[in-house]
Amino acid sequence: MSAATEHVAEVVWERGEAVFTDNRYPRRHAWRFDGGAEVPASSSPHSVRVPFSDPSAVDPEEAFVASLSSCHMLWFLSIAAQRGFRVDRYRDAAVGTMAVNAAGRMAITVVTLRPEAVFSGDRRPGADELAAMHHAAHEACYIANSVTAEVRCEPCA
Repeated sequence: MSAATEHVAEVVWERGEAVFTDNRYPRRHAWRFDGGAEVPASSSPHSVRVPFSDPSAVDPEEAFVASLSSCHMLWFLSIAAQRGFRVDRYRDAAVGTMAVNAAGRMAITVVTLRPEAVFSGDRRPGADELAAMHHAAHEACYIANSVTAEVRCEPCA
């Protein structure tokens, strides 16, 4: 990919009947994407208490972790296919850790990916090749290349 590309997301929030100036307004909003998907979003209940946050909606911190995991997975699948390995299933129980960073601000300081890939067919990667594919996926991931938080990859055996 040599040319710059734009990726558009629309974030929409409405006050409704809330007073707003008393800081007791709903944080639920929507993320709309150019392909037509709409995702219910909210602040994290860890940051803003319920009922002002909606725990059933995706919060920005969860989305950040999911985008790193998804990007890594997509690169991993591409690399595995190029190397002739057939992946049947991929699962990642990714975790982001929120803590005070070096600048003294709250941030997601570490994201740990814990991918597990299930292979079938005649060719299956050994431990070294599996680690090499995860390393290559991490190096290629646009999202991992865009953040300052440490992103770890700890594949499941």
